[in-house]
Amino acid sequence: MPDFVLSSDDATTGELELEDRHALRRVAGLSTELTDVTEVEYRQLRLERVVLVGVWTEGTMTDAENSLVELAALAETAGSQVLEGLIQRRSRPDPATYVGRGKVDELGTVVESTGADTVICDGELSPSQLRNLEQRTKVKVIDRTALILDIFAQHAKSKEGKAQVELAQLEYLLPRLRGWGEALSRQTGGSGRGGGAGGGVGLRGPGETKLETDRRRIRMRISRLRREIKGMRTVRRTMRAGRAKNLVPAVAIAGYTNAGKSSLLNRLTGAGVLVEDALFATLDPTTRRAETGDGRVYTLADTVGFVRHLPHQIVEAFRSTLEEVADADLVVHVVDGADPDPEGQVRAVREVLAEVGADKLPELLVVNKIDAADEETLLRLKRTWPEAVFVSARRGTGIDELRATIEGRLPRPAVEVRATVPYDRGDLVARVHRRGEVLGTEHTGAGTELHVRVDEALAAELAPYAHAG
Repeated sequence: MPDFVLSSDDATTGELELEDRHALRRVAGLSTELTDVTEVEYRQLRLERVVLVGVWTEGTMTDAENSLVELAALAETAGSQVLEGLIQRRSRPDPATYVGRGKVDELGTVVESTGADTVICDGELSPSQLRNLEQRTKVKVIDRTALILDIFAQHAKSKEGKAQVELAQLEYLLPRLRGWGEALSRQTGGSGRGGGAGGGVGLRGPGETKLETDRRRIRMRISRLRREIKGMRTVRRTMRAGRAKNLVPAVAIAGYTNAGKSSLLNRLTGAGVLVEDALFATLDPTTRRAETGDGRVYTLADTVGFVRHLPHQIVEAFRSTLEEVADADLVVHVVDGADPDPEGQVRAVREVLAEVGADKLPELLVVNKIDAADEETLLRLKRTWPEAVFVSARRGTGIDELRATIEGRLPRPAVEVRATVPYDRGDLVARVHRRGEVLGTEHTGAGTELHVRVDEALAAELAPYAHAG
């Protein structure tokens, strides 16, 4: 855990001297670790060397620290080498330079002494802040939003995912065309949609050629992408409507990026989804079929991971994907139990769920990675979330309990029926097993005797064979 020069008590009691309060403080332990000389030589060729800067406006020192540690993880995911991490305590970010005019020179000194070629700010910069910081530090400056968009550009694989990422990038870049002048002069060339080495961290995706086009052409491209995504959204809704028509319950797996959602989906269904210890390793949603112990069919959908301050451009562009959560019967909310701030993860995820109208849905909290969490943290989380299920997707611990809990939380058919179905209506018996809850079954001379709970449509089909009374 990185350490601040300032203690937590000092930060929360308001007893700081004014000069000390506004100073830039180094966050130790954020430097990217390189294991041997060959790795150093290789990574120096391909990595951008970055200094991280955050402005701490509210909350505790631990909150500020966790946010910058997460920014470091994002930067490394994008392919950067983190050299330094700095935080300044301010009531609000400086409107001109983010960290304040006096501190920009200090930042420039750190950039020069470390040999950094990029500064990443832990917030969203205005075009003027971006331009002023680049002019004063003489290196490329990007913000948290651009960094996350860059990671999405690298990881999007499907046609829908690539279109969503490009739309988000263009909407972010449109008002910043002027502010990216010096950054563009340092670019080596456009990379095309979906990422590439040319643009560098925060500038992959649309690339240089799109940034140099006029606003009218970019707006035309945005309009075309919105039409494409709208068409894809229609297809996705049609698929969901088909599942709804067949009354197949839907379970959505949501949660923080790298919390282990894909690993859980693989454990529960054998889906074979990519599992990687990296932020936003999987962006494209995966829906898989599963069965309860009594034979009822339901679907499990893995969704895009969330993060603190997820850019609104991403939320809007991925709205059709996130609607998989809004239309679910149950949200399985996965939390990383080994994270320094699991409660902060839950808050961040619930904020995004509220944006897509999924905050009113039934929620099942699942604390994952219990094999990597310490006992004290687990005891605290069990007190905080007594209804949560604690599992380790990697080791399989608690998976049976999780599966049983999901089955118990699924919506149950409303109508209870006793009927004897003739043997030549095996198709009806199969549908009952697939869509209903079988409470009892017996083979008799007259046919298959069923005691089931089914929906109204199936109850109507069973009516001719139902027992009187």
